[in-house]
Amino acid sequence: MTQTKTQTRDRPWLFRTYAGHSTASASNALYRSNLSKGQTGLSVAFDLPTQTGYDSDHILSRGEVGKVGVPVCHLGDMRALFDQIPLEQMNTSMTINATAPWLLSLYIAVAQEQGADVAKLQGTVQNDLVKEYLSRGTYICPPKPSLAMITDVAAYTREHLPKWNPMNVCSYHLQEAGATPQQELAFALATAIAVLDDLKNKVPTEAFPAMVGRISFFVNAGIRFVTEMCKMRAFTELWDEICRDRYGIEDAKYRRFRYGVQVNSLGLTEQQPENNVYRILIEMLAVTLSKNARARAVQLPAWNEALGLPRPWDQQWSLRMQQIMAYETDLLEYDDLFVGNPAIERKVDLLKEEARSELAQIDAMGGAIAAIDYMKARLVDSNAARIGRIEAEETIVVGVNRWQQGEPSPLTAGDGGIMVVDPAVEAEQIGRLNEWRVQRDADRVATALKALQLAASKGENVMPASIEAARAGVTTGEWAGVMRAVHGEYRGPTGVSANPSNRTEGLDDIREAVNMVSATLGRRLKFLVGKPGLDGHSNGAEQIAFRARDCGMDITYDGIRLTPEQIVAQAIADEAHVVGVSILSGSHVPLVQDLMERMRAADLGHVPVIVGGIIPDEDAAKLTSYGVARVYTPKDFELNRIMSDIVTLVADGQKVA
Repeated sequence: MTQTKTQTRDRPWLFRTYAGHSTASASNALYRSNLSKGQTGLSVAFDLPTQTGYDSDHILSRGEVGKVGVPVCHLGDMRALFDQIPLEQMNTSMTINATAPWLLSLYIAVAQEQGADVAKLQGTVQNDLVKEYLSRGTYICPPKPSLAMITDVAAYTREHLPKWNPMNVCSYHLQEAGATPQQELAFALATAIAVLDDLKNKVPTEAFPAMVGRISFFVNAGIRFVTEMCKMRAFTELWDEICRDRYGIEDAKYRRFRYGVQVNSLGLTEQQPENNVYRILIEMLAVTLSKNARARAVQLPAWNEALGLPRPWDQQWSLRMQQIMAYETDLLEYDDLFVGNPAIERKVDLLKEEARSELAQIDAMGGAIAAIDYMKARLVDSNAARIGRIEAEETIVVGVNRWQQGEPSPLTAGDGGIMVVDPAVEAEQIGRLNEWRVQRDADRVATALKALQLAASKGENVMPASIEAARAGVTTGEWAGVMRAVHGEYRGPTGVSANPSNRTEGLDDIREAVNMVSATLGRRLKFLVGKPGLDGHSNGAEQIAFRARDCGMDITYDGIRLTPEQIVAQAIADEAHVVGVSILSGSHVPLVQDLMERMRAADLGHVPVIVGGIIPDEDAAKLTSYGVARVYTPKDFELNRIMSDIVTLVADGQKVA
């Protein structure tokens, strides 16, 4: 088999860096700096209040403002975010889901202020609520009205933004939640099918094929790069098959699998973090080597994301990795390197067969919306199996469960190797928000909100009313408040059954210890697991609850987005013996301080509290000073050791009592 050079060198994919933090003006400076360094597209990270539809001064926003992205409360923030960046010339990806119609409305309003031709706007809004229920947790409303908002955006862009990708089916977070390649294929394709089935009723029949062609995907590429490359080829072939056979799309260009990628962050390690550079490079190969399945846009995490927020230099390093691959190598000069490779073809065929089987199961249940509980449970189970393989050293992770000893990393010396958001940012953002409210036209705001509520109540497309609300000065929290009032709020499934699984091998000693402590207590050891704040990354909390249950503890885990007050109330109701909280958004200090103060006020100071998250050493010391009994970070992957710690904490408390 010989490979020939292409006639002309292929154009490289879009170079993106997922970025945004602290304030709109600070993020704008970062974007302009990245563009000057050769980045060719923008990828906007929004903070958790913006993602979940709260203004920066909402009680649930405390400690979350500007931490994992940029806060955008109103048109003024969006205006500052894109100051001096001509949107008509830009290709912008906005990672936003529950509030996608609103953020796109703000983007359109700013583009119009710049004098841009809206029809020329290019970019993507993620707008995938199904994966939010399964893995990321930034949903607001129940699935059915959320699906309607997805297709509202798609139908509006067909008419007004023909170059815009209105929905980005996101399998990235599915893999982060433990999905196997087969599950990632099936669950993402099932989501796309649900969207297209609904969209068919909102666009003219003759326009539907072109709309199918506007659906894009955002995927994950893990360390097993041969398997991941085969997964991408399987995605390409299965999507072509679905578009042709299910929807009758005849034009091949509308059946093309168009995808962007961020390579795996789940596999980035806190231990020996310099090794992550190699992991990121290898994972990028999976989505660039094969021309027939090459990504249209690539964004790479930074080597230190397991430690905290990357600095501009860290992001530049990842950008340079892409540029070296695209411009210094000869990769883009050749046709597909893997056509006719029997090993690749066998693996692709196997993945397709297994994905089709999973799709058939979901279809039999009524499609993705009806199968959310089923898919969530499958992901939690798959993630438990993944962690079990790492603990048993069936899966080797360098520096984690093998070859842990090494030289100290000079990359983390000095300033700690991460960027820290100034706590004053939150108060400053709230100050600007209050000024905005005072200066706007209150009557125009009230009229816009009334029109928005009417459109949502009548089942009309919410985009026109949302754009007018953006221009009127409505805030993110006010827009989402209307959606909550009309459609109600939703609490997604946790995927953690109350019944123990059949994975109890290796747990005999811990189960016996739990039984002994429970006998002393006079009832089963009660462990309350909670997620305070807006962080929806629930994988860690789910796996702790999953393992604690299998060790024989009586667990309570009600999912994400709880206030410290609610967690304390649940601890009182449960008469909990130990409380565990998980926070990965960087808001651990204010939230845990609040929780501990409320625990003492409720006369629960004797109940041990353990905390898990991406927590720097200096912050861990603060949490300990607040009275936290144990602090765990991603390096603490041995769940059985954590279970033993819990038993010991409760037993020691009994001795003291």
